[in-house]
Amino acid sequence: MSSSRLIGVGVGPGDPELVTVKGVNALRAADVVVVPVLDTGERGRAEATVLHYVPEDKVVRVVFALNERSDRKRREDAWDAAGERVAQLLREHSVVAFATIGDPNVYSTFTYLALTIGELLPDTAVETVPGITAMQDLAARSGAVLTEGTEPLTLVPVTAGAAVLKDALAGPGTVVAYKFGRQAAEVAEALRETGRLGDAVWGAALGLPEESIRPAAELDGAPLPYLSTLIAPARRDGGRGGKL
Repeated sequence: MSSSRLIGVGVGPGDPELVTVKGVNALRAADVVVVPVLDTGERGRAEATVLHYVPEDKVVRVVFALNERSDRKRREDAWDAAGERVAQLLREHSVVAFATIGDPNVYSTFTYLALTIGELLPDTAVETVPGITAMQDLAARSGAVLTEGTEPLTLVPVTAGAAVLKDALAGPGTVVAYKFGRQAAEVAEALRETGRLGDAVWGAALGLPEESIRPAAELDGAPLPYLSTLIAPARRDGGRGGKL
């Protein structure tokens, strides 16, 4: 039997009211709650959200160097150190929760951590608690409908390249783009070329005081926050019920 449990808890896109009841219960029941932080030390969204529900002395900040994009060795060294730190916590405690923004199974740091822990402590049980994603929050705040009837939904991380986004926009259904802030100009151009600019909307810092939700038509090429989210709704004819 496993001697410890690692639970990835999705804490939503930033608004502390968007943590599920199950997520709050998991955070409170854990012996410690790990939150990822940059090597610069500032408090991230996951930590800020967690502190609404658990005392600070229960939170363990672990550096993941998430802002490192160019120095692969430095990034991997930071990952190795973070994995060892979490493994040590699992040796000392029965239940360790890891708080991640959004959902732990959608482009999450937790996926890589779980793989590392599986190698270091193969008897550890790994679980996840789903969280509300940025695309769901942006849809609710902007009024954008993600899907109707038989429409597909495509989620693209723009870090994979603007060409991947353009291919998705050329297809049917709604397209959601994550992490596009640094490539805002390329995203705007892809929307124009595919005729998807008019109905698209983007948002950043959802649920936080600095929240910004704007029509994509206002994109002027200036860089946006890294974690910006874009929704380009499906082309719809305005009919009702035909796709149900």
